[in-house]
Amino acid sequence: MDEKSVLKNFGNNLRAERNRLGLSQDGLANLMGICAGKHIGNIERGITNPKLTTIVAMLKVMNIDFEKLYNLN
Repeated sequence: MDEKSVLKNFGNNLRAERNRLGLSQDGLANLMGICAGKHIGNIERGITNPKLTTIVAMLKVMNIDFEKLYNLN
């Protein structure tokens, strides 16, 4: 799987989980302690490759496991 596909898959799963929790992009960003929901939008569209620390913050705020955002199998 190429990088673009990985980022797109991750972003789609992030959007689905965020929506499941009833969070806006800005709401998630605020809970994570970052100032712009635009960054979340770029991750969801597969434009931005998030840093590990960003992914960990998402997992903590949404109280989910990594497998919800990306299936390694």
